[in-house]
Amino acid sequence: MTDGTSIWHGTTILSIRKGEQVVIAGDGQVSLGDTVIKGSARKVRRLGDGSVIGGFAGATADAFTLFERLEGKLEQYPGQLTRACVEMAKDWRTDRYLRRLEAMMAVADKDVSLVLTGNGDVLEPDDGVIGIGSGGNYALAAARALVDRDDMDAEAIARRALEVAADICVYTNTQFIVEKL
Repeated sequence: MTDGTSIWHGTTILSIRKGEQVVIAGDGQVSLGDTVIKGSARKVRRLGDGSVIGGFAGATADAFTLFERLEGKLEQYPGQLTRACVEMAKDWRTDRYLRRLEAMMAVADKDVSLVLTGNGDVLEPDDGVIGIGSGGNYALAAARALVDRDDMDAEAIARRALEVAADICVYTNTQFIVEKL
């Protein structure tokens, strides 16, 4: 049995940029302590006008609040994902309410892939591969091992890397949601 101080665990989010394709994929498991609460949560979605995709790791309500804020910034700075993310990160870091939110986000458009954190970080990986969440490092390692293969596109790499993470991380399942541009 879990007590009221247990932490929600959940997710593996992976972003792969390869060639002209960018994918963000995530599993569907949400856990409270050692109990799976839901197996089919949707933690990856399209944002704004559909030209941006994003995935979150962390508290669900917090992540939805952050997605809404990012969508507002995307309306303010259309076609400028980096600028919208920097402006949102400023708010996240300085606003008393937002500062308490516990989540990380991976977002991408046709030009850039970014990680956003509550510390005010807006980071672009050198290799176009992002892994966040409880199984993020497992998926990241698997994806980096696969990304140079000519026989696999970004989606195939993301799916295989998430399978590897699900085999290792007890907070990751194989009910994947994939969004691609």
